[in-house]
Formats: sequence, C-alpha cells, structure tokens
Amino acid sequence: MRKFIEIAFSHAGLNWEDHVRFDERYLRPTEVDALIGDPSKANDLLGWKATIHGPELARLMVDADIEALKHAGSAWIDRVSLPSWQVAA
Repeated sequence: MRKFIEIAFSHAGLNWEDHVRFDERYLRPTEVDALIGDPSKANDLLGWKATIHGPELARLMVDADIEALKHAGSAWIDRVSLPSWQVAA
C-alpha cells in the first residue's frame, strides 16, 4: 500500500507523508503482514490478463481525480478512455 500511495502522491506533486496519517482504529483484528494476489485463476478460467498494473493504475486514478475536481459543482460525465479500449474499425 505504501508504494501505491508514494506513486499516487508523487504523480500529484505531493509528499504523501504530509497528507496521510496512520490510525490504528482501522486495523483489522487479524491483520496479516503480506497479502499477495494471484491472477492466474482469472487467466485460466476467463482468459483475462491485466493490461494496467499498480503504478499505472495509481497515476490513472490521480489523473481522474484531478479532472473530476476541475468539474466540481457542475454536471459532468466521465469519459475516460485508454488506447487499449478502442475498438478497431
């Protein structure tokens, strides 16, 4: 989580340590030291493979939030599009 936060805040030009605070109230009682995802089942069963990975996802989320803030208080429809989403003609 820390690496994701570092990437996101850095992309926004901010130091995460100036904005993020740890609050023990939100710890799960059975917190584990490491959670490791394995997308192989999605690939095996669905043929799905990730096209966006953690660092890129963090930057995309920051860009989307910044764009949304530009339209705060007005009617706005999010039309985010990635090149990989384009349908060949």
